[in-house]
Parts: sequence; C-alpha cells; structure tokens
Amino acid sequence: MNNYILINENAIYYECNFSCDNVIFLSLGSESFFITDSRYALEAKQYCKNCEVIESSDLVKSTKELIKNNKIKKIIFDSNDFSYEKYLSMTSNLKTKFINKQNFSKLKRMIKTNDEIILLKKASILGKEGFKNLAAYIQKSGFKKDEKFLNFKAKEKMSNMGEYELSFNPIIAINKNSAKPHALASSKKLKKNDLLLVDSGIKYKRYCSDRTCTSFVDFDSFSFERKQKFKKNKHQKIYDIVLKAQETAIKKARVGMKASEIDKLAREVIEKAGYGKYFIHSTGHGVGLDIHEFPNINSKSDVIIEENMVFTIEPGIYLPDEFGVRIEDNILMLNNKAKIL
Repeated sequence: MNNYILINENAIYYECNFSCDNVIFLSLGSESFFITDSRYALEAKQYCKNCEVIESSDLVKSTKELIKNNKIKKIIFDSNDFSYEKYLSMTSNLKTKFINKQNFSKLKRMIKTNDEIILLKKASILGKEGFKNLAAYIQKSGFKKDEKFLNFKAKEKMSNMGEYELSFNPIIAINKNSAKPHALASSKKLKKNDLLLVDSGIKYKRYCSDRTCTSFVDFDSFSFERKQKFKKNKHQKIYDIVLKAQETAIKKARVGMKASEIDKLAREVIEKAGYGKYFIHSTGHGVGLDIHEFPNINSKSDVIIEENMVFTIEPGIYLPDEFGVRIEDNILMLNNKAKIL
C-alpha cells in the first residue's frame, strides 16, 4: 500500500509518533508528509518520525498540490474518517482516483508490536491501580453518594488526579441501572448491599485499557476483586455464571481460532445456564490506540486469532429492571494462549 491519505488522529500517530486535531497525513511511495497549521508545526517537527512536516494555512490545498506534483494516479482513503464535504473538496479538480478501503489503518494495527504490548500492559496495570483507589474511596466515603458524583470520583481516581487521560467516560451503575450496558449516571444513591457495576480505563502514552468490575457493596470491606460475595442469591447466581463464562473463554481461547469461536465459548456458558437472551452484546473488541479496534470478538467474525492480538473478553447478563453483571479484562494472545494484561 504505497499511496494513502489519513486524517484520523490515532491512525496518524501510529504512522509517525505524533498527531493533532488539524492534520492531513500523506504517504506517497517512499515519502510521507505531515501537513498541519502554524499552531502545531513546531511540535510536529520536534516529535514526528519518518515524515516531512509541512506548515500550511490551507491543508486541503497543500495536500492536492503534493498529489498533483507527484503525479499520483491512485490513492487509498478510509471513508469512515472523511466528511462528505471534506471528500468533495479533496477530490475536486484532481485526476487522481480515490480508492475507498475502509478501516485499512485499524487492520494494519490489529497485531500489536512488542513495544505496543508493553504500553498496553502498563495501561492495564495503571487502570487496575485506579480501580483500587476508587474502591478505597467507596469504602471510606461512598455511602449515600449518587452515581453522578461517583462518576466524577471515578474520573479523579482512575486518572490519578489528572495524570492520565481516560480511555472513555466511566460507567457507574447501581442495581437497576446496571441492567443497561452503557448506563448513564443517575441520581441513584449507593447504599449497603447494593450491586455496583463500574466500567473504566486509562490511556498510557495514548494506548488504552478497558476493565469492568461488578461488586457487592459493603463499606467494611469493599473491593473490585473477582471473588465477590453477594447477599442476594440471584445476584450471586448471575455473577457466578458471568465469571464462569469469562474464565472459560480466557482459558480455552487459542491462536488459530476464529473470533466467533471465542465469542461462542463465553456465550455457551450463559446459554446453558438459561440466560442466553440476556447476553445482548458481543464478547469483546480489540484495544489499542482506539478503545474499540479490531478484532471484534462476536458471533459473526471470521477473523483468525493471531499472536500479539489484544482484545477484551467481557461477557454480561442484563435483567431489565433488576440488575446487570459484566466482567471484563484486556487479553493478550501470547504463546498460543490468552493472557490477562
């Protein structure tokens, strides 16, 4: 793939070790160009690798001039990243053929390098530390705090007081609200014997972590550890099923499987327990510079699992108007087995 154009920040960062919110990246044969405005030019020249930085007040115009001057006949782009207006302005009055190849950057990033794995592992470790800090706060001061305030505290604790950027806005859900996989924080207040679901992650040098814990709320000894003892029998039953589904998928996942087979490993446990219709999302997704990357671990994915792929395994059961349980970890395929990062 010699000639391609990128405007997605993470895709560009992957190519040259720097990005910003106003840039066009152009790869033409053996040459690459980072085209940006005067606000970012100095930093770009400092941090960019393997490309020429071009400062411009009209990025599209400068890009088209480079394409014309190099007599480029064909260039690849990803239509997911381009607005219709941007595409029209980029292609007008150009003889170059723009070839749409969706997700070509994400596909390129699907198998992680050893350096990327080091960063992803660090992100996961720091994310787990964030969960520990949040657990300590909840045990000490979480009583009668509502989901909105706990969401704010999750941002504070997960980011280590702003030291790290979050992978996404945390999900904090108590009891009934946890039956919504992406629940919005409400005014529901935390009390003893509640079920609490927390989904959060941080970025380390732009690489994401993603973890979900479901816990029993006891202010004498609260934790996000995987072993949980609930007061309500139904809470315990559902939790144990979901944990078994996750552990089964992690234990049996192998290089050479289709992604759909890993999804099936988790889904079968939940289906056999009689709750198949309440597992309403895929088993996982790739994690990297983006919080959602390839491979998708779902029932339709024919992607073959390879060494150095990193993805989540996160089965869940969601009982409407009752509660939900999700358990999620970041997984690395290493030496033919799934390893929790």
